[in-house]
Amino acid sequence: MKLQLLIPQYDETEEVIKPLLDSIEIQQNIDFKDIGVIIVNDGSDVRLSKEFLDGYSFKIEYSLNEHKGVSATRNACLDKATADYVMFCDADDMFYSPCAIWFIIQEINTDNGDGTTGFDSMLTLFVEESRDPVTKQVIYINREMDSTFVHGKVHRRKYLLDNNIRWNDNLTIHEDSYFNILCQNLSTRVKYTPTPLYLWRWRDNSVCRHDPKYILKTYINLIDSNDALIEEFFNREKQDKALFYITFLIFDAYYTMNKPEWINQENKEYRDSTEKRFSEYYKKYKNYWKIVPNADKMQVSQGIRERSVMEGMEMETITINEWLKHIENLQEATE
Repeated sequence: MKLQLLIPQYDETEEVIKPLLDSIEIQQNIDFKDIGVIIVNDGSDVRLSKEFLDGYSFKIEYSLNEHKGVSATRNACLDKATADYVMFCDADDMFYSPCAIWFIIQEINTDNGDGTTGFDSMLTLFVEESRDPVTKQVIYINREMDSTFVHGKVHRRKYLLDNNIRWNDNLTIHEDSYFNILCQNLSTRVKYTPTPLYLWRWRDNSVCRHDPKYILKTYINLIDSNDALIEEFFNREKQDKALFYITFLIFDAYYTMNKPEWINQENKEYRDSTEKRFSEYYKKYKNYWKIVPNADKMQVSQGIRERSVMEGMEMETITINEWLKHIENLQEATE
């Protein structure tokens, strides 16, 4: 089998998951024997019926697990996979094009000219279905090929197994970046393609897109994800990668704290709790931060600052050195 689509399911009903399975059913120019679907239920009472799943032309394996969270459930899907390649999908999304899987298989079969075919990981554009904040009309946004989201990424299964690349069971919010960054940094056979294959569908009860304070509430989880990633790189003796992502997180946190919503006193509780968590992170990695060359720091800083300005940051209220001193004072106050 060429490709299996791995889908964790929790509270998604047959009505919710049907568009994803329907978007697979209408795929063109493929042999359905080349693809399969694995769905693992994460300890939910919402079950998919055999009659519903048997209505599709491709093979669907459905199993029930105890509740362990999205990362552990994706690992359970991966453990059941047997295909050459795997793609993690969310149950409430769908493929963007009826030629999406044909395109993936074409890339899998591509001769690289060195005796190999395909890739270890492939990142593609994906499309976000959203709503205009004023008119509430449906809009579609092309999303970049980055490490933030699981969407639109395909991996050689043997590459994941040989390098022990797995989802971190302890991460359930901002868990995608941990897995994606490992996939992108442990191989030179990573392919980037601007072809959009996947649609991140709108759901009325999606917390991350409806709660305007979602990042304020979950930036701590983003720090946790980065912390786990750094430990993983050190365990793999990839200090250069660890230093880069330490530098990235420190500048990202600094510029994030300079955005208007974080300066707003209305959100002081979120800033205080986030800075407290960051102070623990900074204490842990401060000595590594100090050995990063200034030229490398400035390069990372420039890219994050430009993005932060686009996201609403106006002007830094204090320098990064002043802010880090403030962070150290927080740590000393708690000891």
